[in-house]
Amino acid sequence: MKKNVSCHDEQLGSNSCPVIELNSVKDNAPSPPPPKIDCDAACSARCRLSSRPHLCKRACGTCCERCDCVPPGTSGNYDVCPCYANMTTHGGRHKCP
Repeated sequence: MKKNVSCHDEQLGSNSCPVIELNSVKDNAPSPPPPKIDCDAACSARCRLSSRPHLCKRACGTCCERCDCVPPGTSGNYDVCPCYANMTTHGGRHKCP
């Protein structure tokens, strides 16, 4: 939305000044969140070589929901998703496969 600002210059005897257009600031509405990843598909890919695929998918699904990230490949690559890598169980072991 643009606003017109006008003035009256009595010294010069004119009834108007040049019009200055100002851009109004829009609402400070937050930008929409990035789309969530498909945790089922990401965890199926991550756990496809696991010896316990159901347990792997369940743990991966929990980590994916919390972090919105699953590292690529079937193991390792934790540097891509620090949240996923730093999540631990009560016993101090890695929670996420």
